[in-house]
Amino acid sequence: MIELYFWPTPNGLKVKLFLEEAQLPYRVILVNLGKGEQFAPSFLAIAPNNRIPAIVDREPAGDAAPLPLFESGAILWYLAEKSGRLLPAGRRERLDALAWLFWQMAGLGPMAGQNGHFRVYAPQPLPYAIERYTRETRRLYGVLDQRLAQREFIAGEYSVADIACYPWIVPHAAHGQDLGDFPHLRRWFETIRARAATVRTYAGVEDVYAPPPQPLSAEARRVLFGSAAR
Repeated sequence: MIELYFWPTPNGLKVKLFLEEAQLPYRVILVNLGKGEQFAPSFLAIAPNNRIPAIVDREPAGDAAPLPLFESGAILWYLAEKSGRLLPAGRRERLDALAWLFWQMAGLGPMAGQNGHFRVYAPQPLPYAIERYTRETRRLYGVLDQRLAQREFIAGEYSVADIACYPWIVPHAAHGQDLGDFPHLRRWFETIRARAATVRTYAGVEDVYAPPPQPLSAEARRVLFGSAAR
């Protein structure tokens, strides 16, 4: 049994999507970011960076002790190794999938995340930041579109690379992107959106980048964005 510490952000959703695709048994433990539950000592013992997602594998292979793990990329890699699924068998193909997993972690996620922050959550518009991150998000979409021009999925076969990237493309409209400008990316996106595991993963999920119904309070903003080193 995998315990998934979760909130429906793109990073949380990609781990849930993997678990659904691999059909691994798991239990969701919600970590409400708006209420500051990510700072609870019990959660920090698993995820010292106070970010979701995190997992605890209660039945790790060859080890009687439960295995905690944080950082979504590391979790996807671990779960792929554990299940023997969604990571190509060939050495070159495997490295290809892992390179694109790291690309998402280092580029697409951080840039799109900053894009969404300055568009939706910043207390006042900052045109330079919005333009900078919107432009960089568009560049990364272009990289992915070119990659998909001659292959169905990012690493050839459906893999952790696709699972890592898809949840960061879901909020494309909130990030100022039009998939009509990226035909290969759009085809890939619609293919994954129609998969049964994706439908199950996103059932009832709210868009975390939708404009909040009312401005965030000072306390909510402090909880979400004001944490400092302790």
